[in-house]
Amino acid sequence: MKPIKVMIVDDSAVVRQVLASVLAADPAIEVLGTAADPLFALSKMEREWPDVIVLDVEMPRMDGITFLKKLMAERPTPVVICSTLTEKGASTTMQALAAGAVSIVTKPQVNLSKFLVNASDDLLGAVKAAARANMRQLAKSKTPVQPKLGADAVIPAGQPAMARTTERVVAIGTSTGGTQALEYILTALPRVCPGIVIVQHMPERFTAAFAERLNGLCQIEVLEARHGDRVIPGRALIAPGGRHMLLKRSGAQYLVEVVDGPPVSRHKPSVDVLFRSTARAAGANATGIIMTGMGDDGARGLREMYEAGAQTFGQDEASCVVYGMPKEAKKLGAVGREIALEQIPAQILRAERA
Repeated sequence: MKPIKVMIVDDSAVVRQVLASVLAADPAIEVLGTAADPLFALSKMEREWPDVIVLDVEMPRMDGITFLKKLMAERPTPVVICSTLTEKGASTTMQALAAGAVSIVTKPQVNLSKFLVNASDDLLGAVKAAARANMRQLAKSKTPVQPKLGADAVIPAGQPAMARTTERVVAIGTSTGGTQALEYILTALPRVCPGIVIVQHMPERFTAAFAERLNGLCQIEVLEARHGDRVIPGRALIAPGGRHMLLKRSGAQYLVEVVDGPPVSRHKPSVDVLFRSTARAAGANATGIIMTGMGDDGARGLREMYEAGAQTFGQDEASCVVYGMPKEAKKLGAVGREIALEQIPAQILRAERA
């Protein structure tokens, strides 16, 4: 197989050197070159176009988001954002993901030598997943921004309490390509929909900015989950980066526990953890959906949901950016039915009426 050709764009010479060293050490990857900003990168890329671009966000002359939008409009190319782990950077990076980046890898502000040891697997995995990304589907995942409604549009004054004691829960797991797919799904949902719990593989701190961004776009409420948050209709809870999220039942109500622990299926948060807890807490009252992503996290957990009587769905290959996680779940017999991304919002609404 031909090596994956990578261009690195970052204004820090030290970062460029470290990233190039990590990538060049893998025989499956060829570093075409490095550039201090997008304009330098474009001049080099005219000679030979890369398969994947590793891109910083804040740079001189042209910022990463402007460059990314230009790429997606003129020549869609898989992009991995390599961003510093800061609250300010998280918000900016969310804009980059919305513009079409495939995934995020965090780089440290200090002690870059540790990066070689601690994050090299993440970087290599992200680049290899990006090289297989379905860019046509990534572009299709965009959705127009919908207006933000006030609280009384969600819960009209004087509305009586729900008579049903056992509520439906929808559990979703996704990774590479999932930020765009989740935006498509959640912005399509009306304010009356089942409670949703989500694991999106994403570094610590970025999940808060991701949830905040979605909350500003959606009719439903979207939050980064906190320990003890209730799962209620019209609300989606996103597991915080660096922590696991479990569904628990208390009487007729559902809530989440946010806990520490080792990575499961090499991830924290892990889809397998969420799905297993959903199988135990909700059983046949749940719907499980596994979506675009690299690897097999969630496959075993979805199988447990299926065996507990839950409805289970896998995103189909044609609509995935990376058909990894749904494929592995299907191989285990965990997927009751495969559906396209465009069908998922309607399926979530059917879960409420089941």
